[in-house]
Amino acid sequence: MSDLALAVFASETGTHLVRPPSGARWTEFRRRFDERAYLADLAERGFRFVARSAPDFPPLLRAIHDPPAGLFVRGSANLELLARPAVAIVGARACSGYGSSVARSLARDVATAGLVVVSGLARGIDAEAHRGALDTAGATVAVLGCGIDRDYPASHAELARRITADGLIVAEYAPGVEPAPWRFPARNRIVAGLCAATVVVEARERSGALITADLALEEGREVFTVPGEITSALSAGTNDLLKLGASPLTSARDVLLSFGIEQAQEAGESSPLLELLPASADEIAQKTGLAAGEIARTLVELELAGRVAVYDGVYRPTS
Repeated sequence: MSDLALAVFASETGTHLVRPPSGARWTEFRRRFDERAYLADLAERGFRFVARSAPDFPPLLRAIHDPPAGLFVRGSANLELLARPAVAIVGARACSGYGSSVARSLARDVATAGLVVVSGLARGIDAEAHRGALDTAGATVAVLGCGIDRDYPASHAELARRITADGLIVAEYAPGVEPAPWRFPARNRIVAGLCAATVVVEARERSGALITADLALEEGREVFTVPGEITSALSAGTNDLLKLGASPLTSARDVLLSFGIEQAQEAGESSPLLELLPASADEIAQKTGLAAGEIARTLVELELAGRVAVYDGVYRPTS
């Protein structure tokens, strides 16, 4: 039995399969499936397929209880990228400005340290995680919940192009498979399965990011969550994860230490904003004339790097 045949059959029938099914439909499909011709067509379209039984299939993903039959792959990077130490950064599609800045800064820091950033190409936190890795020319992998030939959402076509220039986009679904609600939770197990650690930045109570975190916890992987305001709906899911055993994330260093990396390069070490502290963001804006968005991004980077702490809206240096 071919892993490729199983993957294509599952895609065409809309089923979730770990092992070959029984029945006439599968038997007939196997009889007519031409693997050599299918692989040739994939290659002509710029896609690859790595089978679950192949030596270059990512070992962490193979270790989950329901690994895909294989992965369809798009992008120029070597398949070795899928086996490198990786961290998933996921969260709400309708995220806050703070969540967006945290995701991008965190991804930038962990990518700079040599880790691969994995996410789902979705709006919000996912997209910012990919962009953060790309900001520093780091490695990033996007996992689709549809066919490998689709950019979903379509508005992220340019982001997908940037990812494939040096990284990879992967999917368990063959070309031509349309997005469907049930495919995204299935996609999330691959996001978690590729990574030794998962970070949830912001999530509502029923967010799909919580599925990714739950799957990671079930597999015994490290899960981090960014604590949030107890009055914010965007923090309801992340704060609940803390009760389930997730580790609070206060800086990129928390993630890096779980990989045995001593410390990230301290973001903003020479930032002139440090000389203005203690101060609120509004006070910094009045003193510098900088845009509020630029100040917010810098302060988030400094906070993630452990350089500043905020109390009652006032930012203070930690040393």
